[in-house]
Amino acid sequence: MIRLASIIKEYEEDFIKKYNKQILPSHLKTMNAIKTCRSIHSPKMLMQCESKDCSNRILVPHSCGNRHCPHCQNYETCKWIEKQLQKQLPTKYFMITFTLPAQFRSVAWFNQRIVYGLLFGSAWATVKTFCLNDKELGGLPGAIAVLHTNSRELNFHPHIHLLLPGATIKKAKRLWSVKKGKYLFNHKALAKVFRAKFLEAFSESNLSKIPLSGKLPPNYPKKWIANCKNVGKGRKALLYLSKYLYRGVISEKNILASKNGKVTFRYINSDTDKFETKTVSATYFLWLVLQHVLPRGFRRTRNYGFLHPNSKNIIKILQWILRMDTFYGEEVEVKPRKKMVCSCCGASMQIVKTKLKISRKLVPT
Repeated sequence: MIRLASIIKEYEEDFIKKYNKQILPSHLKTMNAIKTCRSIHSPKMLMQCESKDCSNRILVPHSCGNRHCPHCQNYETCKWIEKQLQKQLPTKYFMITFTLPAQFRSVAWFNQRIVYGLLFGSAWATVKTFCLNDKELGGLPGAIAVLHTNSRELNFHPHIHLLLPGATIKKAKRLWSVKKGKYLFNHKALAKVFRAKFLEAFSESNLSKIPLSGKLPPNYPKKWIANCKNVGKGRKALLYLSKYLYRGVISEKNILASKNGKVTFRYINSDTDKFETKTVSATYFLWLVLQHVLPRGFRRTRNYGFLHPNSKNIIKILQWILRMDTFYGEEVEVKPRKKMVCSCCGASMQIVKTKLKISRKLVPT
């Protein structure tokens, strides 16, 4: 396994020279965080053995905590999965994907915060409209929406995934309505409505008031792409969505080689479902990874409808009425945060102080 930090250290100067005009401050911040994560240059935390008979104390390098770092946020990912599973309901789940056409990618790149927000809003408005107008459902749906900005080959490819139960709540009649059959909605109809919703939101946004960058791209397609897939209980789909929620867009186990200014990585081909490899220059590889750094404070995932955090009581009532077993099962294993063990006695270690600067005077006793 080749560390992303080692590639950054070796090719950082060349990368900055080549992509100087395209690099954002967030890219530099993320690059520096990954480079120093859990290294001798990172701040330290002082840990002490919990056993009364042991006085062992050690200094441990801090993790950077950056959500794009391949070494950090594993616990946060598990907590997110656990949180979503607590809202699970006994019905079929569907994954709906809306893709932004290639003609809009330039506009999206230079106006990420606004365009990504429009993607979330338009996707939810589309699904909500279909559920309210459906004869069987006719109510308010719930959805977990996750933004992905990359293709499997790490190219810039913004799209939104919505995982939703095939059921709705009719507030007026206080009814729980379930969609029968294997299919939810027609993907062509979803794409058509999403296109109209997005273009309407685009024209009404602040983006449309910005000269040049706010203009609609020429020759954008009349037919857009959407996909609606039955994903059973939805647990495996949650695992898929969580892969890129934290820890960046590539796992270090998929970086196969780095030598002579070239990096080889592997990815799963979506058509064949098999691993394929790709070799690119090291500087371009860093660009492929860093171009997916999100704007500061922008949330990659959002919950809507009866799956919104404000609807916790509704979920509990539904689970009780429908006799839902909240056991996660073997499909999803939510691991607790690992505890550091004392090398002297085997007891757990506890954190005493954090973010300590490196100093010769600071010597654990």
